[in-house]
Amino acid sequence: MFGQRAVQQSMRRLAAQRPAQQTLSRFAAPAAVATNTHYLQYRQAATQTISSEDQSKANEILNRQRLNRPVSPHLSIYRPQITWYGSALNRITASILSGGFYVFGVAYLVAPLLGWHLETAVMAASVAAWPLALKVLVKMSLAFPFTYHSLNGVRHLAWDMGKTLNNKQVQRTGWAVVGLSIVSSAILAFV
Repeated sequence: MFGQRAVQQSMRRLAAQRPAQQTLSRFAAPAAVATNTHYLQYRQAATQTISSEDQSKANEILNRQRLNRPVSPHLSIYRPQITWYGSALNRITASILSGGFYVFGVAYLVAPLLGWHLETAVMAASVAAWPLALKVLVKMSLAFPFTYHSLNGVRHLAWDMGKTLNNKQVQRTGWAVVGLSIVSSAILAFV
């Protein structure tokens, strides 16, 4: 109760003072402090009430103006390019890699509590029992995000050094990264 009364009285005193005498030296610019001109400044704003009839007319004008505004173009009006697909695939593979690490890490930590066996020997024995086609498919789907993201990272490092930045080279390196990623993930899948 006492704290509230003290704050209210302080606020009343500040409001009763002339605005030119209220200082804000903590927030003032150094030049204003040096010249002792660091007072609060107030600007009076002119306000006017608008009748509901005038407000509805203003809303109608605003709605008509909105109908004439240009609509921003969507991606569907542009011709797809390898840079789009490469950028999207780089982000997707990064999400798959980081999400996979987190999911496997948490699963590995809680495995003893749940009775799961995620030890290397158990996982290797279970994968060895799979058919060859399933092994290749799983290995390739695990290897592709690593290879693509790594090779695309090298491509971005080349860009950071100012190499292969013209349109033709960007397209070539984009397709080269996709091709090399598929080939290298297939090689890793058959190893």
